[in-house]
This record gives sequence, structure tokens and C-alpha cells, in this order.
Amino acid sequence: MKKILSCCAFLACLYGVLQAQNNDSPTPQSESKDSIINLIPSQEAEKAYNEGIEKMKIGDYKAAIDFFTQSLAIKPDWGKSYFNRGVAKKENKQYGAAIQDFEKCLSLTDSLQDVMYNMAQTFELLKENEKAISYYTKSIERNENKSQAYYHRGSVYLNLKKYKEAIDDFSQAIVLKPDFAYAYNDRGSTKRQMEDYNGAISDYLKALQFNPDMTFTYNNLGSAQRKSGDLKGAIESYSKAIASKPDSYIALNNRGSARFDLGDYKGAIDDFSNAIKIKGDYTYAYNNRSAAKFKIKDYNGSVDDATKAIQLNSDYAVAYLNRGIAKEMLRDPKGACTDWEKAKNLGIELAGKYTEDCK
Repeated sequence: MKKILSCCAFLACLYGVLQAQNNDSPTPQSESKDSIINLIPSQEAEKAYNEGIEKMKIGDYKAAIDFFTQSLAIKPDWGKSYFNRGVAKKENKQYGAAIQDFEKCLSLTDSLQDVMYNMAQTFELLKENEKAISYYTKSIERNENKSQAYYHRGSVYLNLKKYKEAIDDFSQAIVLKPDFAYAYNDRGSTKRQMEDYNGAISDYLKALQFNPDMTFTYNNLGSAQRKSGDLKGAIESYSKAIASKPDSYIALNNRGSARFDLGDYKGAIDDFSNAIKIKGDYTYAYNNRSAAKFKIKDYNGSVDDATKAIQLNSDYAVAYLNRGIAKEMLRDPKGACTDWEKAKNLGIELAGKYTEDCK
């Protein structure tokens, strides 16, 4: 979340004296000089700083960095200029340089609120998870954006598969902000990872209650419903995600999987095909369509799709397994055994049973 300090108004001072002609003066008349408006150094720094703020407002972070740098050249110990240059660098993906600016800001007497929070965000973007957690904790201790800090620290814990800690943080974020839709969504995803599908469904529904435009939450809800065995409910949720975002190839693939589980193989093939139209290198959709084609006895089509998945990912173990099964139906036992052996070597235990009949 971007944090931009508000612009400070400043008053330009008028310097220089306009020499007036005096026709009554006995001294020789002199020509008046040009009037000059000068800014004292602090005002020049403020002017560059305010220009930087304006550039940040329109997302021109490179120009903002240049203006903040100008302000610091004039006023080198200005904390809020370091802070906002750090934010601009973070948004410009100059993460290491952003951290240096935040650290400089912290070293100054006019150090600002939200520095710890922005440091944590930057470390999270760098995937330095332990440092991100440390700075989010400091942010919480300093009462900086507490609901957001709890939420983001929970996200880091989720990425680290520390599910209990993630749920605790998402719950704290919700206590501080009861309509925090994203926190409900991510707590639901954490519960889904823990196979608490009913708890996940409850959280996803709560997220959608507060923000019905969250397309990805419909997709997440569908996945929890599918895992809980509610295939019709899953298809309905995936359909809502697709209606909201027609190019959601993930939701199309997932709806295809639910239709496959329900025995609607032709409907599944349609969904997998539409996902591939959107994302031509989507390996999962090729493998899944291979499995669906096998079910309708299109064995050549099954081999072709599994082959495409393998071309896109040479270590796709399940695709080797599926292609081997399809090849067996096409009376190609040698090709089937080669694929099963490959799947076995890639860690598919089931493939070992198939290779037992291979010579």
C-alpha cells in the first residue's frame, strides 16, 4: 500500500529591489534593473519535494525519484524526502535502493510513521520473509497500519506454510477491520490448505459479502466446494468467476475439473479448450483435456494433448502417466512402458504398478 505524505504549502519570498526613477533627483538617472524572484534553499528543496509528490500521484515514479533527489541535494537531512523517495523506489522495483532510503529516514530525528511498514513490504517483495516478518512486527508495535500489517504478515506466514500463525494474523486484521474482505479470503485459503473446507467456505462467503467484485474469491470458493464434494456448488461458483472475468483461464480449468469429476466429459473438454484459447501454454489444461478425451475414448486426442503438456513441461509426471495409459489403449505397449517408467522416475508411485507388466 502506497503511503504519500501530503504536500506542505510554502510562501515564495520576493527579493531584490526595484529601483525607481526620480525625475527630481539631482543625481544622474540610472536604468532600473530586472526584478528577481529568489527562493531560499529550504524553499527550493520544498518545491522539488512537492513536484516529486505530484509525480507520485500520477504514477511517474522515475520522475518522482529525480525530484526527491533534487530536494535532498539541497536539504540532505530531510526525513520525509528520504521516506517518499524510498516509496517511489519501491514502486519502481528498486528494492535495495528503497531499503537504503528507509534506513536513512530511520536514522534522522524527523523519522516518520509507516517506515517500518514500508520496509516490511519491500522485504516481502524481495522474498526475504524473515526480515519482512520482523519489520511487520515492528510496524505493529509502533501502531503503523496495524490491520494491514497483520494482514501482510499473515500472507508471509501463509507463503511459509505456517498456517496457524497466518490464521492468527488474518483474524487480528479482521478484529481491527471487520469488513476486511481480503483478510477473510486469505484466511479461507489458509483453512483450505489445512483441509478445513467448511471453514474456508464460510470465510470466502464472508469476503464476498463485503466485496462481491472479488472474482478470485469465487474461484477459491469453488475449489473449497469441490474439495468438500459439492461439485454442483463448485461449478456454480466457478461460473460466477468466469461471468465476472471471462478471460479467467484458471477458473475455466477449474470448472472443467469439476465437470470431469461429475462425469460431464464433453463439458469439461469445452472448458479446458477455452482455457487453452486464452493461455496457449497452459500445461494443466492440456493434461486435463487429455484425461477427458480418454474418457470419451478419443485415445489419439488424449495422446496428442498429453504430448503437448510434456513439450511445455518435460518434467510433468502426470502427463507421462496419462499418455502411457492412452498409448496402451492404442496398442503401443512399448511407448506406454517408456512413459510409465518416466512417470515413475519423476515420483508417481502409481506408475510403478503399471511398469510391473513391462518387460
